[in-house]
Formats: sequence, structure tokens, C-alpha cells
Amino acid sequence: MTLLVIGITAVLGLYMAWTIGANDVANSMGDAVGSKSISLRNALILAAIFEFCGSTLVGSHVTDTVRQGIVDPNALSSAPAVLALGMACALLGSALWLHLATWWGMPVSTTHSIVGAVAGFGVVAAGWRAVKWGMLGQIVASWFISPVAGAVAAFLGFRLIVWLILGRERPADSAIRVWPYIVFIVALVVTISTLCDKALTERVPALKDCLSGRRALILSLFISGLCGLGARLFIARHFRDYDGVSLHEQLSRVERVFAPLVVVTSCSVSFAHGANDVANAIGPLAAVVDIVRGGGQIKMQVLVPMWILVLGGCGIVLGLATYGHKVIATVGDKITQLTPSRGVAANIATATTVLVCSRMKLPISTSHTIVGAILGVGLARGLAAVNRNVTKSIFGSWLISVPASATLTILLFLLCRLVHLDEVLRNIIVPAALR
Repeated sequence: MTLLVIGITAVLGLYMAWTIGANDVANSMGDAVGSKSISLRNALILAAIFEFCGSTLVGSHVTDTVRQGIVDPNALSSAPAVLALGMACALLGSALWLHLATWWGMPVSTTHSIVGAVAGFGVVAAGWRAVKWGMLGQIVASWFISPVAGAVAAFLGFRLIVWLILGRERPADSAIRVWPYIVFIVALVVTISTLCDKALTERVPALKDCLSGRRALILSLFISGLCGLGARLFIARHFRDYDGVSLHEQLSRVERVFAPLVVVTSCSVSFAHGANDVANAIGPLAAVVDIVRGGGQIKMQVLVPMWILVLGGCGIVLGLATYGHKVIATVGDKITQLTPSRGVAANIATATTVLVCSRMKLPISTSHTIVGAILGVGLARGLAAVNRNVTKSIFGSWLISVPASATLTILLFLLCRLVHLDEVLRNIIVPAALR
């Protein structure tokens, strides 16, 4: 019977991972596809590779029993069956909300969805005091911090690109001088973000010692310097025969050299997303598996077996491949018109904002930040360049993510209790001597 419980919960975890792939992963590749830097088919392939590698290779191998500490574990320490049932309902409730949002083509935060779901069952199972409302307050704050910070950074970044290159009389000359520095900055942000990624250092503890602080910065500067030098050689060859070329053709060539940067930064976002957000699917699953196998013992943190990481990675890839195109279309095409240079500005703004805010311990959502960044590059060309109807719909879906997933989870939890599934689980996972 314990294998049956684990199997059912694994299916729910796979479904949750599928919805994450269908909704959240699309954010990382939306601007690359929307800017025509890469085809939808190739974007799906690259995102699948990097998401799976991030999920399985450096996905968090230790996860909180109660996701994000949103519910006080002590409130449920004497009721392991209730916690296991609640986690299963949270998986299904948040997955149903994500599925619905993806069907609408709306990019939402999977972290906020699962946190809302856990809070929902926590209120019903252990009362209002068991929920850490301060954590939910931080989530509400992130609704404002993430998109605003991303929009401001992207707005300034794109305006800088226009001032240095695109707005010049001879943009090709300007690109030869400036583009290597842009590549240097892109490489620096990507390498620092990767080397300082919490999931990576947790998975490979040796990196935390040998690449901490100054060493990580020195290595990042060295790698970025090499990339900048390579870019200098490339750009000189790319524009060696531009004399007499029209302004329109020069701008087209400049945009083409930005295209690889959009793809590279999108791949890095996919890798980081797989490493960090796979926990949204496998965290509750790992908690249930540990409770079932441990005879009802509840731990503050549990180890995540490799098969669960692989399951989460496979689910994300399947969701991206089968349903990710809807959110990609919204992020890449419907908010504002994107070009490779605008995509680079949006991706760098996103990576920088997430890195800086994480270091400052400010609540941040990658999904909200990338949408805000795309809005920022759109606003850099004027308010008319932004589709306000789509933007309003996206903001509305953000606001109802937590209450929607919480409501669905509460209904599922009450239904399961109505048919006494909590008692069934208790008889399965708790040894008779402890009942």
C-alpha cells in the first residue's frame, strides 16, 4: 500500500512538473522566439536540454518539508497523515491553477502557486495561526518589486543600447566599438549568476569553498574577458564590408549579432530555472515519500532521491514540449514587439535584477521579472508600443494566483477528508504501535 501512495503522489508531482514546463519555462525562451532569434522548435529543444540538466544535475537535493516555511511544521508534527494528504492536495491544486493559467496563455509564478496551495491546506488543517503570514506578505511585495525592478533595468539597458549603437548615424561603426563590451557584460552576469546559484553550491559543496566570494568574481571576469576578446574578433569580420551599406541594412546586421546573445542568456535562465523551480514540483512529493517511508516521522528537511529529480525534470520537459507554446506566444509576441537587441536588454535586466535582489534578500519572482523587463523595453519606445489589454490580463492572473491555488487546494483537501482519506493514509503510513 505504501508503494501505491508513493505512486499516486509521484503522478501528481509529474503533473505539477508538466504544468511548470508548460507555463514557467516558456518565460525563459519567450523573448528569444519573439525576437526571431531562434525558431520555436529549436527554442523548445534548447530549453528542454537546459531545464533537464538544471533539474537533475543541480536541482536542490535537500528540500523543506513544508514548502518555503509557509506553515509551521510544529502545528502538524502529530498528524503526519494530514501533512502527507495536504501536500498531495497542494500539488494537485497548484497544478490545476497552472494548467488553467497556461490554457489562458498567462505567465504566472509557480512558486507563488505552490505557496498559496500549501497555505490553503495549512489554514484548514492547523488553523490560521499555523500559517506564516509574514511570508505571504513578502510574496505580495514581490508582485510589485519584481516587475518594477525588471522594467526599470530593461528600460535603462535598452535606452543605453539605443544611445550607444542603434541611434547613431553609423550604427555599424558603433557596434564594432561597443558590442564587445556588451558581450563582456552579458558573460559576466551569466557566469556570476551560475557560480553563485544557491542550488549549484548546495548540490556541489566543493564549489562553495573554492568559488566563494573573490574567487568566483575573478573567474567570472576571466571568462567574460575571453568572451569579449572573441566578440571583438567576430564583430570586426562581420562588418568588414559594410562601406556603402544603407542605414537599414546596417541596423539589420547589428540586430543579427545580438541574436546569439538572446539565445545564450535564455539558455542560462532555463538552466537556473530547472535548478531552482523544480523544487516546486518535487518538494511536496519528496516530503510525502519521506513521511511514508519513515513511518510517519516529519522532518524539517528531507533528502531528495535522484529518481524524484529525474521525474521532475522529465515532467518539465514534457510540459514545455507539449503546451509551452501558448505562454511563449504571450511573452514573446503579445506584450510588445521584440528584436534581438530588446531581447538582450530584457534578459540581462532579468538576470541582474534576480541576482541583486536575491543578494539583498528581497522577495523576487523570475516570471514576474522577465515580464516586467519586456514591458520595460516596450516602454522605452513609448506607451503605444505596449499591449495594455494583455498587460492587464497578466497582472490580473498574478494577483489571483495565491488565492486561486489556495481555494482549489482547500476544496480538494476537504473532499479528501469527507471520504476519510486522511484515516486511510494514517493506517498505511503510521505503525500500529504509534497510533
